[in-house]
Amino acid sequence: MKLSTTRRVRRRDDRGDVPGWVMVTLMTAIVVAALTPFVGDQLQALLAQAFSMVSG
Repeated sequence: MKLSTTRRVRRRDDRGDVPGWVMVTLMTAIVVAALTPFVGDQLQALLAQAFSMVSG
């Protein structure tokens, strides 16, 4: 009986919490968006070089 009560409490405690992967994804997107104006050209060159190595 006590185990089922514990499970119910855990479900209620978890309700409304943001999963960790959502927070990591959101924080990564914010960092990339914040840095893009400063390193956009270098990032574009890096990606172009990586794509040319894969396709070439």
